[in-house]
Amino acid sequence: MRILLKGGRVVSSAGVLAADVLIEGETVAAVGKDLDNPGGEIVDCSGKLLFPGFIDAHTHFDLEVAGTVTADDFATGSRAALRGGTTMVVDFSAPDKGDTLRCGLERWRRKAGGRSLCDYGFHMTIDDWNEGISREIGEMAAEGITSFKMYMIYPAMMIGEAEIYQALKRLKEVGGIAGVHCENSGIIGALIEEAKAAGRMGPGSHPRTRPNPLEAEAVSHLLRIAQMADTPVIIVHLSTREALEEVRAARRRGQTVYVETCPHYLLLEDSVYDNPDYLEAAKFVCAPPIRKKADQEALWEALRRGEIQTVSTDHCSFTLQQKMAGRKDFTKIPGGLPGVEDRGVLLYTAGVAQGRITLGDMCRVLAENPAKLYGCWPRKGVIAPGSDADIVVYDPKADTVLRAADHIQNVDYNPYEGFRTAGSIAQVYLRGRLAVDGGRVLLREGDGAFIHRHGNML
Repeated sequence: MRILLKGGRVVSSAGVLAADVLIEGETVAAVGKDLDNPGGEIVDCSGKLLFPGFIDAHTHFDLEVAGTVTADDFATGSRAALRGGTTMVVDFSAPDKGDTLRCGLERWRRKAGGRSLCDYGFHMTIDDWNEGISREIGEMAAEGITSFKMYMIYPAMMIGEAEIYQALKRLKEVGGIAGVHCENSGIIGALIEEAKAAGRMGPGSHPRTRPNPLEAEAVSHLLRIAQMADTPVIIVHLSTREALEEVRAARRRGQTVYVETCPHYLLLEDSVYDNPDYLEAAKFVCAPPIRKKADQEALWEALRRGEIQTVSTDHCSFTLQQKMAGRKDFTKIPGGLPGVEDRGVLLYTAGVAQGRITLGDMCRVLAENPAKLYGCWPRKGVIAPGSDADIVVYDPKADTVLRAADHIQNVDYNPYEGFRTAGSIAQVYLRGRLAVDGGRVLLREGDGAFIHRHGNML
């Protein structure tokens, strides 16, 4: 089957090119001007932008956490992802402490297999360290799982400094890479105890017990460990100006450091926690917490300068009823925000349309860089002959308003309620198939494929 997308503008990290795109089967056959498709389907894309399918390399679908399970599983989460232009997610396979990596992988294969509507891969969480885990890292890489996750906080998931060092050295041996959640666990714990002793049990204590310096200190701490291991690392969901400064210092030393941030750190401010309505404040609880305007501005500037490589969502959705678990104790509020459905329009509206970043920047952080960093380039992340025909058709003139009543992610609120967008997504193609048309998701559960990934190419 051949489909010609005609008259649009193709976006890459290098900029924008007026060109037609010919799709044959699952891949792009040609990109150029005045292409034709005799007897085949021709789709008029005049006035529209053609992006490579977006990649969200930080989602948490069907995750057991905080005594509950995230509201979106692979079926509902991937459906919402597709609607938002995301044609591939990389979720986190999370073995329990004491389990093998293989055990975690098989659990996530069962969760995603036959359920996901978009393509997918897995990061492997390292929450334990021993000879068996070290051996399994090589086995995971051979199976196309080349990225890993480590935590410097949460007793059920964190490992110690020596273990982080040893894991980083092992990852270097197999060509893998680790993303790390950086917060100072000890001091956060002490601040939480102080807040509880003073009777400050509401959501407003959440950001106050996780202040900026504790992210920056943990980033610095990790980067010195990585320096000794001589291994690149990824700082996931970076949220503060101070943490950026630690990354810049490491880069000046000659270290390779990659940075991810999220839309909620670019668009929301910490005043959301001051709302006297418990649920209105609790629904924004996430870690790291929402920060201040100055942090937003620093992140946008870093995006513009190419210092931040990816923008992922950290989609970790809970209903308002689930958020009620912390009604009398802010530490029991399940932490996380939904976002997988809105990332593309948010970045276009607040970034490109406001002149903060270019179309090339948007393509780089949503598609090209994650494809390279997580080992699926050039199959993913670019519209070029031979690449998968994962294409987002964006209409800059079709403005809309984000509302929970209209979204399809499995949660009953939207952090960006009432946000007016500059344009919206008209169509999405997944490996040559029309997956979304005018907001309607056309694919079915199981249409997404597991993507075998190789090493970092960024």
